[in-house]
Amino acid sequence: MSEVRRGCFGFLLLILLCSNFDGCEGRKGWHWRHRQSPSSSLARKKGRGNNGAGNGHSSGGGGARGGGRSGYLSPLPPPPLPPPPSPSPYLKNGSQAAPAAAMFDVLDFGAKGDGVTDDTKAFEAAWATACKVGGSVMVVPAEFEFLVGPISFSGPYCQTNIVFQLDGMIIAPTNAKYWGSGLLWWIEFSKLQGITIQGSGVIEGRGSVWWTNNEPDVDSIKEELSLVLPKIKPTALRFYGSYNVTVRGITIQNSQQCHLKFDNCETVQVYNMTIASPGNSLNTDGIHLQNSRDVMIHHTNMSCGDDCVSIQTGCSNINIHSVTCGPGHGISIGGLGRDNSKACVSNITVRDVNLHSTMTGVRIKTWQGGSGSVQNIRFSNIRVTEVQTPIMIDQFYCDRSSCKNQTSAVGLSGIAYENIKGTYTVKPVHFACSDASPCSDITLTQVELQPLQEHYHMYEPFCWQTYGELYTPTLPPVVCLQNGKPTSNHILSDHDLC
Repeated sequence: MSEVRRGCFGFLLLILLCSNFDGCEGRKGWHWRHRQSPSSSLARKKGRGNNGAGNGHSSGGGGARGGGRSGYLSPLPPPPLPPPPSPSPYLKNGSQAAPAAAMFDVLDFGAKGDGVTDDTKAFEAAWATACKVGGSVMVVPAEFEFLVGPISFSGPYCQTNIVFQLDGMIIAPTNAKYWGSGLLWWIEFSKLQGITIQGSGVIEGRGSVWWTNNEPDVDSIKEELSLVLPKIKPTALRFYGSYNVTVRGITIQNSQQCHLKFDNCETVQVYNMTIASPGNSLNTDGIHLQNSRDVMIHHTNMSCGDDCVSIQTGCSNINIHSVTCGPGHGISIGGLGRDNSKACVSNITVRDVNLHSTMTGVRIKTWQGGSGSVQNIRFSNIRVTEVQTPIMIDQFYCDRSSCKNQTSAVGLSGIAYENIKGTYTVKPVHFACSDASPCSDITLTQVELQPLQEHYHMYEPFCWQTYGELYTPTLPPVVCLQNGKPTSNHILSDHDLC
């Protein structure tokens, strides 16, 4: 009887073991396999005719395992395959993206990306779809060149937090039929909330024909160009009336005029990007700000034919740091007050900046006849190399052949220059302030500027109607700065107040 009991116990143990291991033989030979995610745009380019059918694996085949072995039951059916893995929530550069279902590739909307075919309508169609989906991603894939004419990606009825993923190249047309009598912008994003442009791609303005067109003393070739392209030159990339804007990673090069402009925008971040045009490209500002506030620009390289950063009226709470500039005209506030206008600029910080081979370093420029104020400005930790005039205030700015003398001026006060060092080629400091409204509260700390070569004719520091204080000795000595406050300072009227 004990042998019978041991036999029964062993049989029960075998049943329990098989149950715990999902049927033992019933599991043998089955493979776990995840479904593949859809192919990328680049894969479509290399083999758009392959639809992926016929992968060589069978989803059935239960009779192929253990068949013909008498005494064995048919294996248990396999459990259902696990769901496919969720698409990665991150884009190539590590930033978080929307789900794959909300990604809209311009190739899927008819774009060719051959650099010749006009892809403007495909971009418009992709945007029209992405605009309707919050957190969507409009994709401009790598290894393609898209010829796109003037285009506006517009709200205000678009959903929020749209990403424009630029990994390919967008090139501008040079045919006059695209531009008519002239446009103020080439690519525009307007009236959007939470718009991001990011990626490793390039916006190529092909601006050399525009720069040539506007040079004086044109020869016959340039005269021919002037018949083709309008005199009004567009900004390459413009943001208007938008909130929570981010631009990162991309390159903007050879712009027709300004490379990147923010107008009436709030809460803006620009970083890890490149702006590149030759030093002789006319009026090609790097980043142009107007009527915008809460802007941060950092870790960006800029070379252009005008101001690397231009800060215009209506700007406040601007923070620029860890950028390089050169060639170009430096980092400028203004010109302000043109045509007797009112200008208001406040709370600007420029720090940890390298400038090389630029016309000026840090500059404030205003027109005669303006009103308003520039106040609470800080230039700190600036390194200059072969800069013509590293520190400049010019309240007699004029970019015409002549300008009328006027008494009113934009008031300048509370401007600090801290730890500015390096070499200059013309003049270390130039302070030219208004007679009627002198500059006040100008402070200099640890300013050390040396001529590039001693035997060159260099100018001494210049001051006119400039009041403030030297917190430390300067090199060379800025003895022209007047201590204290101006005795005949202009009394601000309601029109002057910001």
